[in-house]
Amino acid sequence: MPRALLSVSDKSGLIDFARALASLGWELVSTGGTARALRDAGLAPVEISTVTGVPEMLDGRVKTLHPAVHGALLARRDIPDHVAALREHGITPIDLVAVNLYPFRETAAKPGVTPEEVIENIDIGGPSMLRSAAKNFESVYVIVDPADYGRVLDALRAGDDDLDLRRLLAGKVYAHTAAYDAAIAAWFADQRGDRFPDRMTLPFERAQSLRYGENPDQKAAFYVERPGAGLAGLVQRGGKELSFNNLLDLEGALLATDMFADEPCCAIIKHTTPCGLAVGASALEAYQKALACDPVSAFGSVISFNVPVDEAAAEAISSLFVECLVAPAFAEGAVEILGRKKNLRMLEGRARWAPGAFDFKRVRGGLLVQERTTADGDADTWQVVTRREPTAEERANLRFAWRAVASVKSNAIVLARGGATIGIGAGQMSRVDASFLAVHKARTAGHETAGAVLGSDAFFPFRDGVDQAAEAGITAIVQPGGSVRDAEVIEAANEHGIAMVFTGRRLFRH
Repeated sequence: MPRALLSVSDKSGLIDFARALASLGWELVSTGGTARALRDAGLAPVEISTVTGVPEMLDGRVKTLHPAVHGALLARRDIPDHVAALREHGITPIDLVAVNLYPFRETAAKPGVTPEEVIENIDIGGPSMLRSAAKNFESVYVIVDPADYGRVLDALRAGDDDLDLRRLLAGKVYAHTAAYDAAIAAWFADQRGDRFPDRMTLPFERAQSLRYGENPDQKAAFYVERPGAGLAGLVQRGGKELSFNNLLDLEGALLATDMFADEPCCAIIKHTTPCGLAVGASALEAYQKALACDPVSAFGSVISFNVPVDEAAAEAISSLFVECLVAPAFAEGAVEILGRKKNLRMLEGRARWAPGAFDFKRVRGGLLVQERTTADGDADTWQVVTRREPTAEERANLRFAWRAVASVKSNAIVLARGGATIGIGAGQMSRVDASFLAVHKARTAGHETAGAVLGSDAFFPFRDGVDQAAEAGITAIVQPGGSVRDAEVIEAANEHGIAMVFTGRRLFRH
């Protein structure tokens, strides 16, 4: 009679799986709560203590760490000496293991949880059994994911010696235990206050395969930290499946609107950077102001709102070709209106970064890791460095421009007025070129630049950017400061009567 060992924290599908095994003539061995669940369902599992001859001890810390378990898992059936050793010591082989682990990550994430409670949810016996069974996959089926119960049963019912399936399941085990150990290591590092430990392991699981990457000849997939994390937590309400570039642009769009939690905001994104960004009294007003910044570039864009989309906003958006639209919610009428555009992908929900999340950038042979930046900060602490103070209206526009420039690719210049961008210069090799482009884009769209304010993600290395801003009629500038030529730049602003403030913070986005 083949023997299966079942010991699971996640009991999804357990009873049906166990009943199916029993109907196929398998003997069931189990532990603790899993054994109780099986008995409650009318099954008759053999207690693990009967197998080991030793009762569970130390509050359940020790129950499967025994040769009668690991010998039964590790013995190779094709090696006579292994089979003889089992017979000599009265050990019955275990042919299938279904184990999933104590919920360490879920426990550690609970508010107010104590370190002692977290430590008690570090599984020892479970990973040991999984690794033993996976090492001997040629003889043992090992299941760590309840979603695999069905295909294992299919193989058993068919009488297949499915080595490929067992090999696949073994690989899933080592990926799972690696991720489990990575979460534990990260928790210990956090307990030490060590944001950048000597070794960093990043576990991700595939959320979906993608048709292709940035270009059609590149294969790609989307991986997440955990199911439902971030973008994977958004609910798609219509349209085609998301592409690699859609996901990149969605991240850029959410980054832009994240900066404006206190009022309705709309960001229109092309190639991960805004071509229009605005706040307004409603979703419709924010959209109309954002679109006015650069309506030509908005074609084929990704749009983000930080407030629900109603019918009025949906009607306005429906006249534009849009790839993706993301918002916390959509009115049912808005879903019906936008649903007429069969290719438009509507994403609903709030995709947030986990507290303390890192920003990663891949380079050859390694990974750059940094804390995430925000444009938050008290504008009252900004330093006015020019003779003229900004007016109250200019200060409000400067605060908007500073938040807006944080989501624009460097070198970045934003022209703003009335809670909206009117010109954006992004991704230029020189700051004066970014200033020129912002003015050019504004005038091309029919905006009057005189009286607008300017935000810069980094300092002006020379006065030429300020001179160019003055030619366009800019009246106030916000920038980090910190150039060796700050005095020259400030003097240029004074000559033109421009109010300038230093934030003391840089907002590069490479």
